[in-house]
Amino acid sequence: MIQFNSNIFPQTKGSYIIGGSIRDLLLGRIPTDYDIAVTENPEKFAKKMAANTTGHLVEMGKPGQTIIRVVSGDNIFDITSLNGKSIEDDLNKRDFTINAMAYALSSGEIIDCLGGLRDLADKKIRMVSKNIFRKDPIRLIRAYRIGACLDFEIESQTVSLIRENADLIQNSAGERIRAELFKMLGTSKSYYYLSQMADAGLLIALFPDLGRLIGCLQNRHHHYDVFEHTMKAYYHLETILNDPGKLLPDTSSQILQCIDEDRAALLKCAILLHDIGKPLVKTLDKRGESHFYGHAQKSADMAQKISQRLKFANREKRFIDFIIRNHIKPLFLFAAHQKKRLARKGLTRFFIKCGDNTPHLLLHTLADIKAKQKQLNQRNETFITFVKEMVHDFFYSFKPRSKKPPLITGYDLIHTFGLTPSPMFKTILNLVEEAKLTNKVNSRSEALGLVKDFISNNI
Repeated sequence: MIQFNSNIFPQTKGSYIIGGSIRDLLLGRIPTDYDIAVTENPEKFAKKMAANTTGHLVEMGKPGQTIIRVVSGDNIFDITSLNGKSIEDDLNKRDFTINAMAYALSSGEIIDCLGGLRDLADKKIRMVSKNIFRKDPIRLIRAYRIGACLDFEIESQTVSLIRENADLIQNSAGERIRAELFKMLGTSKSYYYLSQMADAGLLIALFPDLGRLIGCLQNRHHHYDVFEHTMKAYYHLETILNDPGKLLPDTSSQILQCIDEDRAALLKCAILLHDIGKPLVKTLDKRGESHFYGHAQKSADMAQKISQRLKFANREKRFIDFIIRNHIKPLFLFAAHQKKRLARKGLTRFFIKCGDNTPHLLLHTLADIKAKQKQLNQRNETFITFVKEMVHDFFYSFKPRSKKPPLITGYDLIHTFGLTPSPMFKTILNLVEEAKLTNKVNSRSEALGLVKDFISNNI
């Protein structure tokens, strides 16, 4: 069983470590956050803990629902009053049985009145009572987040109750939804749980715009409606992220370095929303062929509103917007390549515009194209090869050259050419940088010659 250091945790009667930290310790995981419920004054207990851990106190919560937090190094201890007359009362008001166990600090006893130990052994997520989702709808997503993090199954009656209460998720605060969602998306098996959310109606309740995708048929290049295509694209993206070496053996180490858990979650969120605008821009030509002109821009605009509703950080909004708004650009490059019209300059301009987001956008593209058909045709296989070559080119050619110092600076424009600082400086310096990256110029003297020609022709 588990034991706690008495030098840290006061062995006070009526004090209990409770919830997720007990679950994690029983699973052999090391928690950094601890919830503690006490019968005595929480502030008094917290002061003892702060003295034991040389931590500091922070008071949180609303009047009547105060939480005293002790922060000590990487550890956080949240101390509250017992919710009810007894520890059993408290546990019966929690969400899932595996989160409704307590450890009595005075006796070392594990209190499990709801079968949490059994469900932990069976890897089951089971509701504590039938009113848990009405009391706090965020628990609807939390069930799948915990499942994804622990690789647990949600038991059938709990799934049925989620299905009945799915619409309640719209009553939850955006920032709370974002926190639970991104934790789930950041796991390696999120597709499995996202699919279960879809089956229970929770995914559509969370993102109503996805509902329009169901039954929205596409053109002859797609075997699936937009919703099924989106889910398959999500699956392929997660598969690539979990093992990039299988599809991209030459660049897998670079991909793993630039895509951490947070960035993976954002990339998955982007692919989930990348086609939500398609039903709103769909048109049919005289032959009955479907078209979705401008769907990338429409989808990006709609995703922006979702990002705002769920209180995404600005950097998160920008990343998701960039991926969705530009997700068909690689296809345009491929079309030019097929017609032998793609010059080195065009590819370099794409890399410059996308910058460090280039590999993320190209991984999105690979997943998107893999989700078009049950079995890829020759054109799509050729497109995949083209995108893989772009990824290789970005890491092994463009990236090293972009790290080299600039051949000239604004100082040269002023002192060599007598120019006055203006917006033209950016145009000239970008021209030189592009020429360097395309191997058109390789020295300072060549760069100065390029600037001289530009000035004589334009100023």
